[in-house]
Amino acid sequence: MISEQIRDKIVTICNEKIDKKGQGVQVSFYAFFTNKNNDPVNLMKVARWWIEEHQLNHFEKATKILNMMELLDFSRTK
Repeated sequence: MISEQIRDKIVTICNEKIDKKGQGVQVSFYAFFTNKNNDPVNLMKVARWWIEEHQLNHFEKATKILNMMELLDFSRTK
C-alpha cells in the first residue's frame, strides 16, 4: 500500500503535468521520483501498486492515475 504522503506527491505531479501538457498527458510511476535512487522503499511500493496490484501499462493517462488516487482510503490507517 502506498502512503498518504506518496499519494499526495502523485496527485501534485499529475496535476502539474496536466496543467503543462493537457488532459492527454501520460505518466509513468518513475515520474514521481528523482533520477537518484534515494527512496528505494517507496519506489518499490509504488511500482508494486502500479504493476502488480493494478497491472497498469508503463505509461498511463495522468487523469486516470488522479482518479485512482481519489479512491484510496486512508481513514482506516489513522
